[in-house]
Amino acid sequence: MSSIPLFRAAELRRIEAAASDQPLMRRAGRAAADLATAICLNRGAAILVLAGPGNNGGDAFEAARLLGDRFFDTHVVSIGQAEDMPADAANAYRHYTNTGGSTIREIPDNQRWSLIIDGLFGIGLKREISGAYAELIHQANALAARDGCPLLALDCPSGLDADTGKRHGVTIRASHTITFIGAKPGLFTADGPDQCGEVSIARLELDTEKIVETPGRTVSLKLFSDQLRPRLRNSHKGSNGNAGILGGAQGMIGAALLAARAALRLGSGRVYVGLLDKHAPALDMMQPELMLRRPERLLATDLTALACGPGMGSTHEARALLEEACQLDLPLVLDADALNLVAAEGELHVALATRTAPTLLSPHPAEAARLLDCDVATIQEDRLAAALELATHYNALVVLKGCGSVVASAAGEWFINTNGNPGLATAGSGDILTGIVTALLSQGWPALEALLAAVHLHGAAADRLVAQGCGPVGLNAGELIDSARYSLNQWISGSTS
Repeated sequence: MSSIPLFRAAELRRIEAAASDQPLMRRAGRAAADLATAICLNRGAAILVLAGPGNNGGDAFEAARLLGDRFFDTHVVSIGQAEDMPADAANAYRHYTNTGGSTIREIPDNQRWSLIIDGLFGIGLKREISGAYAELIHQANALAARDGCPLLALDCPSGLDADTGKRHGVTIRASHTITFIGAKPGLFTADGPDQCGEVSIARLELDTEKIVETPGRTVSLKLFSDQLRPRLRNSHKGSNGNAGILGGAQGMIGAALLAARAALRLGSGRVYVGLLDKHAPALDMMQPELMLRRPERLLATDLTALACGPGMGSTHEARALLEEACQLDLPLVLDADALNLVAAEGELHVALATRTAPTLLSPHPAEAARLLDCDVATIQEDRLAAALELATHYNALVVLKGCGSVVASAAGEWFINTNGNPGLATAGSGDILTGIVTALLSQGWPALEALLAAVHLHGAAADRLVAQGCGPVGLNAGELIDSARYSLNQWISGSTS
């Protein structure tokens, strides 16, 4: 699948203004009616359309008129006043009623539905829905569950913030969302994936990227396909880089070993592991190819990429080792305890900000909150803004992990990853991601492409396992490694897109 441009509300308003001479609402209504026709489960049952007081309601009126023309039994609920609607929506309402359509103010009792269409609120919503409109949303969700019918949201499920993916109180839980002009970030991160269902894009005959350039995109293979090259037959282990993993304090050796195993099986020629536990084993019996050593010796090794943090702990020794690692002129990945040390130590922040070699941070929301000195709720309020602030603040590439992981650069580029599943919400999953990105960096991948590929590969590995029946419930982190290796090799051979 190609990388899809993502537009925030302000950018979409600029596109709409530039195309104000075009019949966008009629095109939206037609696209919605076409999709509604395709997904309607039972032409013998009725269609319920909820039309709101703004332009989203105008789209709903246009769709309802066309569905009526196609002989669907269509019931339109509208509790607003035509005179209070925006001009385009009022025109759509009049066009609907002038051609024989009628509206009701309550959802009919004792009626079964083949499809429910949500046209209550669109992308401009920034507040919690209350009163009669909140009750309509409650009813729509309940009726869709009762009748087992699709619930189609127009542009964005009512109650969902299209920019951030945050739910503003009661929210439509759609099985399908048709979004107009361009895709919005909130459909793919935070609560968005749970509320939107299957997302399709109706561009309304506009070439959006020629009107407004956007720094945001979804992650796909197209963004790093140039790096997916078969290995030369005339190569050796030194051709494929030396990865280092620093971590594994007492009681947490497993985190460092998971990252190291991932780095090895994702292609690093050699993987060195510096374990902080003074009683650490000298050999990983499950992966004897790993070279285990003391941390000081690791940092003196000729590495091509280094990851710090998995199971590292927060001791004075860990802090000193991390400070030394920040001085190395090589790509540096910081995760887990390394991020917590940076958050607690201003000197480490300075050391990161002045690095010239690539720095990559991979926080989950709690770690991101510590790095930005705020709480998790603030991070989740606007994951995109948080990732961009982290990237700028720490002069780094950042992946803010979670549902719809956000990748951001200090230059202002941002990306949302759309694959993966809840099976990734398990201990050690982040260590595997650290190992994957370190492997790609050690093999000479550019930093941004390595991070995008690692995040996408991490999700693809989980999706492949779930497709095989291994999860999402009970999927464990170690299982991701071989699945990721398989997916990477398939990508390189061109067996999948």
